[in-house]
Amino acid sequence: MQKFFSNRKLVIVIVCLIISGGLMGVSVAIRDKSNTPPVIQQAGNDIVGFADRAVAMPMNGVRHGFVSIKNLLNTYEENERLKSKVNDLTQTKVKDETLTRENKQLKRQLKVGKTLTSYSKINAAVITRSPSSWNSQVVINKGENAGIKKNMPVIAGKGLIGTISEVNKTNSKVVLVSNTAQNSNRFAVQIVSSSNKVVNGIISSYDASKNEITMGNITSKAKIKKGDRVATSGLGGVMPKGIYVGQVSKVSADDYGLAKKVYIKPAANLNDIEIVSVAVRDTGVN
Repeated sequence: MQKFFSNRKLVIVIVCLIISGGLMGVSVAIRDKSNTPPVIQQAGNDIVGFADRAVAMPMNGVRHGFVSIKNLLNTYEENERLKSKVNDLTQTKVKDETLTRENKQLKRQLKVGKTLTSYSKINAAVITRSPSSWNSQVVINKGENAGIKKNMPVIAGKGLIGTISEVNKTNSKVVLVSNTAQNSNRFAVQIVSSSNKVVNGIISSYDASKNEITMGNITSKAKIKKGDRVATSGLGGVMPKGIYVGQVSKVSADDYGLAKKVYIKPAANLNDIEIVSVAVRDTGVN
């Protein structure tokens, strides 16, 4: 009897395997012949897909929440930085306005009148700059009718770009500091060294290959360092004092070894000149 039951179990297992193999074969055959999976498989796929979406939705929500919080924090930090910069600019503007008022009050009190640093601006636009004279000159749309005179300094961007060389009724010619012609743009400048000593000199030439202005006629023995600021000195009668020219890039001896020669990196971008300001020195008395 025991042997019979043992054989019966074996027969049942074999039959189940045969039935399972048959069902799998039929399923594969139906799947190969049909463009859609069987109903049971579709139901299984739908259940699995629904479960995946059910799990993924809260996970995606959490992930997007973290991303949103991170973006919000970054925006807040950027906003705070911008606020700080705006506050600094506001403080600087207020300080400059206060210093300007104090300066005017001191001038009136001391009866000094206009000084070398007093000047107004006439804004103008560049109307002509030919390739053949790109580094030599530009023509602006303001002239004698606007109050412009020869030798007045012209500013663009951060610093001086040249001086007025020719004045017509409605336009003027500006000779640039990058003009390499002899005796062009010879104006007085000064450097305030790190030891607060003033070094005077004359702009003498321009090196196009290095984009450097050369300052000569220096007699002071004060130490000049790279990075010292250079500005107009106001000496000469027409050009105001304190117009930014550039920074010292190198200091060496002149060709005779008797005096210093200073090389200056211009503050203005001489290749991008569209809008300029002509500085008109104030000579009246308050």
